[in-house]
This record gives sequence, structure tokens and C-alpha cells, in this order.
Amino acid sequence: MEVVSHKIRESNGDRIFLAITYVLIGILVLIVLYPLIYVVSASFSDPKLVIAGKIGLIPSGFNVEAYRRVFTNTEIWIGYRNTLLYTTIGTLVNISLTMMGAYPLSRRNFRWRRGLMIFFTITMFFSSGMIPMYLLVKNLGLYNSMWALILPTAISVYNMIVARTFLETNIDEQLYESAYMDGSGNIRSFFSIVLPLSAPIIAVLVLFYAVYHWNSYFEAMIYLKERSLYPLQLFLREILVMNQSDNVMMDSIEMDTSKFLVAEGVKYAVIIVSSGPILMLYPFLQKYFVKGMMIGALKG
Repeated sequence: MEVVSHKIRESNGDRIFLAITYVLIGILVLIVLYPLIYVVSASFSDPKLVIAGKIGLIPSGFNVEAYRRVFTNTEIWIGYRNTLLYTTIGTLVNISLTMMGAYPLSRRNFRWRRGLMIFFTITMFFSSGMIPMYLLVKNLGLYNSMWALILPTAISVYNMIVARTFLETNIDEQLYESAYMDGSGNIRSFFSIVLPLSAPIIAVLVLFYAVYHWNSYFEAMIYLKERSLYPLQLFLREILVMNQSDNVMMDSIEMDTSKFLVAEGVKYAVIIVSSGPILMLYPFLQKYFVKGMMIGALKG
């Protein structure tokens, strides 16, 4: 039996619309990529040419002195170690609590789910504020510890709602009923049914939470006083914002001009070094990202 395929003919209006769409997407891609490529180029270029504005998307006066300064600085490695630790543990805590909170809220036979949803939603619009939160963290004995950066942000209500919606729209109630008839309780259903079927939304949540922890510095600036506990972004802030490159990276015997030139290169090199790992995370989650984001975003 011969199968005849019919190709949908596009009208002139459709072609024009697609052409305009592709052009706009191309422009947006260039807008996003240009600063990234420029930073990479500047990090490998001669600082004199960078300051003079004589570089483009290709490095000029190839120079790796900035990277040598970064990789030989002990505080950068301390920040890397701490950030990797905070991001890994923080994301595990976030994913665990988010999925455990989303599961009961997705079950239609859970009598308190509407009241709990109202309670959780209120917390999205009203917060205690920075000073009460600081006093709470200090009174709980979390001040100047890793847990001060993890426990206060252990769960995002928005992400929990997204996860709940994903579970409601992707896991049929009949599957729970079949498992219940076979003697499965809620805990076993959660680990044997919910988690294996939630890979797309978990991938999305991992990316969201990991990016948050990796880029976070404000909480560390408030709750940490020992530099040995500082995350990488706090050291990066000192270099880029507070203009303390001289104290962090430079030797006291160097001339001021040389310090300034090297500091310019160091700024770009630190941005690349600090952003690289989190950028490399996305390709591993890409196949789950679109599905999980689109399904979980339907919160109606």
C-alpha cells in the first residue's frame, strides 16, 4: 500500500513571517553572543589594546598573563572550592524539598492541598525582610557557616508550583491507584513512580537552582565574615566592583601602571573562569529543558 504524503504549502504571508522571525532571532543571538565573545577576546588580549578599545572579536596582542595571575591566586581556588560545595549541596537540598513539597500538592485526594497552596503563595508576595532574616540566621547559630547560604533559600515556592503542575499533567492518578492496590504507600510511590518520571522537570530545577547558587554573593556578604568561607562570586565582586585587584592579585613591588594594566586583563579572565563551569552544565540538561519548562510552566 503506497502512502502518499502531502506537503503543506506555505503562503507568501507565512514565508514573510518566518523570514522576519529568523532575522529577529539572529539579531537577538548576536546581541547575546557579542559581549560573551568580546570578554573572551579581551581576556586573551594585550591590556593596553583593551584599554585603548582596539580589540574586537579576535584577540589582539595575545597575552595569557591575566590567566596566570588568576590560576596562581590561592583565594580564587578557595572561592572555587566553596562555590562548588555550596552549589552541589544547596541544589541537592533544593531539589529534595521542592519535589517532596510538590508531590502531595499534586495529589487530588490530599484534603489540605488548597489551603497549603494559599499559604505558600502568600509567602511569594510577603517576606520578613533582610534584618529579621539576619537576626533569625544569627539566633539559629547559622551565622558564618555554609548553612547560612543554603537553609534560608532551601525551597522556591515558584519552582515548587512549576514542579507540582508537571506532576499533575504527566502522572495519571490511575498509576497511583494501581500502585496502591499493589501495596505501595506514598513514600514508595514517590521514589518508585514520581522521581523516575520527573527527569525533565528535575533537570530544569537543577539548572535554576545551580545557577542561583553559583551566582549568589549577597547572602555571603551578609552572613559570612571569614574569607576562607567566601564563594567565588564574592572574590569576583571585590575585583570587578570594589576595584581591589591590587590587593587580591598584585605584588607590592610592581609599578602602579603595570598593576593597572594587569588588573584590566584579570577582570576579564576572572569572568571567564567563574562563568565556565555553569555554562558547561546546560548542554547536559538541554534535552530535558524544553519539555520540562513548557509542561511545568502551565500553572492553570
